[in-house]
Amino acid sequence: MFSNPDLWKFIFGRLTWQDILPETIVVYTFIVVAIGGVAIVAAITYYRKWGYLWNEWITSIDHKKIGAMYMILGLVMFVRGFSDAAMMRSQQAIAFGANQGYLPPHHYDQIFTAHGVIMIFFAAMPLITGLMNFVVPLQIGARDVAFPFLNNFSFWMTAAGAVIVMISLFVGVFAMTGWLAYPPLSELPYSPDTGVDYYIWGLQVAGIGTLLSGVNMVATIIKMRAPGMSMMKMPVFTWTALCTNILIVAAFPVLTAVLALLALDRYAGTHFFTNTGGGDQMMYVNLIWIWGHPEVYILVLPCFGVYSEVVATFCGKRLFGYASMVYATIVITILSYLVWLHHFFTMGSGASVNSFFGITTMIISIPTGAKIFNWLFTMYKGRIRFELPMMWSVAFMITFVIGGMTGVMLAVPPADFVLHNSLFLIAHFHNVIIGGVLFGIFAAINYWFPKAFGFKLDQFWGKVSFWLWVPGFYLAFMPLYVLGLMGITRRLNHFDDPSLQIWFVIAAFGALLIGGGILAMLVQIGVSIARRDQLRDVTGDPWDGRTLEWSTSSPPPEYNFAFTPIVYDHDAWWDMKDRGYVRPREGFRPIHMPKNTGTGAILAALAVAFAFGMIWYMWWLAAVSFVAMIVVAIGHTFNYNRDFDIPVETVVATEGERTALLARHA
Repeated sequence: MFSNPDLWKFIFGRLTWQDILPETIVVYTFIVVAIGGVAIVAAITYYRKWGYLWNEWITSIDHKKIGAMYMILGLVMFVRGFSDAAMMRSQQAIAFGANQGYLPPHHYDQIFTAHGVIMIFFAAMPLITGLMNFVVPLQIGARDVAFPFLNNFSFWMTAAGAVIVMISLFVGVFAMTGWLAYPPLSELPYSPDTGVDYYIWGLQVAGIGTLLSGVNMVATIIKMRAPGMSMMKMPVFTWTALCTNILIVAAFPVLTAVLALLALDRYAGTHFFTNTGGGDQMMYVNLIWIWGHPEVYILVLPCFGVYSEVVATFCGKRLFGYASMVYATIVITILSYLVWLHHFFTMGSGASVNSFFGITTMIISIPTGAKIFNWLFTMYKGRIRFELPMMWSVAFMITFVIGGMTGVMLAVPPADFVLHNSLFLIAHFHNVIIGGVLFGIFAAINYWFPKAFGFKLDQFWGKVSFWLWVPGFYLAFMPLYVLGLMGITRRLNHFDDPSLQIWFVIAAFGALLIGGGILAMLVQIGVSIARRDQLRDVTGDPWDGRTLEWSTSSPPPEYNFAFTPIVYDHDAWWDMKDRGYVRPREGFRPIHMPKNTGTGAILAALAVAFAFGMIWYMWWLAAVSFVAMIVVAIGHTFNYNRDFDIPVETVVATEGERTALLARHA
């Protein structure tokens, strides 16, 4: 049967045996991954957990479990993305003169592209989305998000995008274009292999999940707040989540559109981005950065909310300048759409355009600086306790300010002309993303872990991770500022000048310390799970201070609240503890919660099959998968009876009881 080349081409498209595990280093990687995968499957089978995983996690529509799955996905992909970074740093530390290093150029190009794509789309985004998923409904007094099934579907589409990118590690190649895939390098004549197609379909599938998650979260915050919670009474983290998801809803359709146009160039022979065919490659650069710069704030704004919650808690004070924090967040949200062109001052737009975008870039630093001062004023005369979340927050303030100052340097067009394609830019970007986003995620994990699972994370290993991460970061990226000022361009895997090597060796040593910090964090999680009975807090307030969510157990029940809370102040729960909490005793009715469903996971699996068919020109697979997705989606709409009653003792107060409770606290 397979001797017929036409039949082979029909079934397998352009996939050949040479495309499967194409290089020796990939074979070794596959062996390690396969051994790990078999071990995990064997453990799940041995302990008979497949049914538990399917019923309690894979099909769950509980926002807390979906948030936890987002976080797990983000951490797994973060380790994968860091492995790429470690390979790049070690290659650059040894590849001088006659020594070409161990990564050939085409493999190195795939690695730095995959590193950027994975860290932004499949590590940082799931971690941020997971935080918002878990925390926001608890902070606003909601039982779940507005559309629970859509939440499940969004997660599995994000996971499907990650699977598509991971497949490229073993079958075919990934893009060799850089993480934004600029034309003409990403056009078919210059990238005829599958790399850019993996990029397009991985991001398109994950982008659908992210966009729908943004719509869901905006609807949740706007429509499902507890009675009395006006906009200016929302917690700061909820405000930052709202602004973040508004940016997602506004920006991700642009990414979808620009990738669709690039796909048409590659699949249908159009010329949207080819100068010789009547298109304009700079249109791609403008569109991708109209998405790309708001994306930076999509990542960092929720972390600003995390720092606001953490600093107030561990200083024993209300957050200084609540209103100014809210307005600063809104201003940043708006201005993030007016600065995208600073990423390519060198495109030749002229002095007027460059001046406008340079000025707006400097202006956006003002509300960000206001936030820094608010956190410092909150700390002023506060009873500061340097627990792990607070340690990460202080490290953020120092590191992020340095990154912000170098950003102002890059906002000056003449300076940017010199630095725009150098390692200085790489140092700046990692300075703000690691110092702003990752440190915030680590603070949030340590801070909200007791609320999620009912026990603290081990403090010793957490501090080991902290003290490896922070010096490791400075050693890894400060040398890149020096090299960038010397004119060393990015994306190079080999250098001729041996005098540069010492800087790359220092950077590689910093990456080694960061690797130790990541390992210590994984040990922290493992040790904490093993010692969870000793680390469990019986008081309900694990940080012996202010609790930022309502009076729920840790972990909260599936329905979150026995009755809908009432809000009368932007710090209502703290104030409610001081006044004495009054729970209604009559007027109860049953709670309705939606049941679990596996439709989201099934649709995501079909999306992976569709993308794989499109990447490898297996048109039959793409067509069958697409039709199957439509059938499954239509079938899901016939699931009418999907509610069940929580036992009557877990109840919700009537409107009259809530009104009476509000009057009692007025």
